[in-house]
Amino acid sequence: MPTVLVTGASRGIGRTTAVRLAQAGWDVIGTVRSAADGEALESAGNGRISALTLDVTDAAQIAALDASLPQQLDAVVNNAGIVVGGPVEGLPVDELRRQFEVNVFGQVAVTQAVLPRLRASKGRIVFVSSVSGRISTPMTGAYNASKFALEALGDALRLEVKPWGIKVSLIEPAQTDTDLWRLAEAAFDDSFATLADDQRDLYAKHMKGFRKTIPISQKLASPADGVAKSIEHALTAKRPRARYVIGAAPKAQAFLMNLTPSVIGDPILSRLTGVPRRA
Repeated sequence: MPTVLVTGASRGIGRTTAVRLAQAGWDVIGTVRSAADGEALESAGNGRISALTLDVTDAAQIAALDASLPQQLDAVVNNAGIVVGGPVEGLPVDELRRQFEVNVFGQVAVTQAVLPRLRASKGRIVFVSSVSGRISTPMTGAYNASKFALEALGDALRLEVKPWGIKVSLIEPAQTDTDLWRLAEAAFDDSFATLADDQRDLYAKHMKGFRKTIPISQKLASPADGVAKSIEHALTAKRPRARYVIGAAPKAQAFLMNLTPSVIGDPILSRLTGVPRRA
């Protein structure tokens, strides 16, 4: 049976993907951050999921990953990710670094660690990106930047490893019904708390407007299994796509925004994300 490594498998898209692949006959190694998360994940896998504690930002744990994996590895699903919110002007640089450490550097580090095995198996690499890697929006610039970077790296890697028969796909969901969106208001408050007092004053209207959009996004969130289904297709199709945009509405959004000049698109995005007309 094929074997896949899924990062960020404690919950959300990662957990749903791990369970779906296990049900389809894959042997799944799912990375988690705690022993309790690992036990819960394994219990959902009918004996086909093995949990592995891994912090993708920890160089020592990445270095030890080789010794923790079976010799045969057919795919990796790079899913681990976080969201850092807030206006670019007030964003602590350390928070920006943390955003990239998880969403970009961590995903690349895991991929580099497993590529020798994937070269031997002519395997698959999947990056869980986002429609936010195509369209940047106010108050989420750090997250957008990390996903834009991931898109560029995925495109380059797809061409670089093609001579060895390795296929690379990017998965681009929009709002997904996971803890990331269910707990969005609390995360929003945490991000707001990192701003300096003067920045909180400057961007108070922005943040108030953005907060009002969260319940709307939560209602629009689609089930995580739709994302997992596309990941499974990317891992099993004879000719997997370079990109999988999840859902009809996000596909239309990505297509239209790419064609829309900024003089038209900027006011639309500002209104949708609660940016005030005047400070």
